[in-house]
Amino acid sequence: MKHSASQTYPPRFDGDFCDRFQDLLIWRRDVRSFRPDPVPQALLDRLLDLIQLAPSVGNSQPWRFVSVESMKARAFVRASFEQCNREALAGFTGERAQTYAGLKLSGLDQAPVQLAVFCDEATEQGDGLGRRTMSETSTWSVVGAVHLLWLAARSRGLGLGWISILDPARVTEALEVPPAWRLIAYLCLGWPQEEHDIPELERLGWQQRTTQGRTVLRR
Repeated sequence: MKHSASQTYPPRFDGDFCDRFQDLLIWRRDVRSFRPDPVPQALLDRLLDLIQLAPSVGNSQPWRFVSVESMKARAFVRASFEQCNREALAGFTGERAQTYAGLKLSGLDQAPVQLAVFCDEATEQGDGLGRRTMSETSTWSVVGAVHLLWLAARSRGLGLGWISILDPARVTEALEVPPAWRLIAYLCLGWPQEEHDIPELERLGWQQRTTQGRTVLRR
């Protein structure tokens, strides 16, 4: 990447940039409803290139993406979702069950791009640095890459939804990936039907955002 002679290094991020970055975080939502408009391949390629800037343990870059495009594969994923969704609904009762039944928990029928994201647990890149004592850092690295994709997509007007109500073993088998690949995320990507700065689960009364997640201990 070429740099302009007028640029300073390291770059300085002023207050306006920081405010805009905060806006990006606020408007990064888990999207479930998509327009049918296709995502240009050049844009998708650019987003996948940006993912390579994500941090990873030992610089292992263990993320592996499968673009799920065939009707057969998508139908299998949809069937897995429907089964797991029924089982999840059975776990709720009363008003909670009614609320759950009304949630739109899948963008699988609309999203023009669907990506299955795996962690290659057998990768030799990075020579195991940082993984011998905490092997789960490979998984965390993939999650970090997913979040970077989420932000990069949002900055370009795209929405992303993370589908977790799936049987990971069956989806992995259906996508015929190497045995050392473990499914971390199934993502729906496309142009959102609606724009919101409040999470859908909060808008629909499932769970309000709290400050309880911010826990700082001092020792």
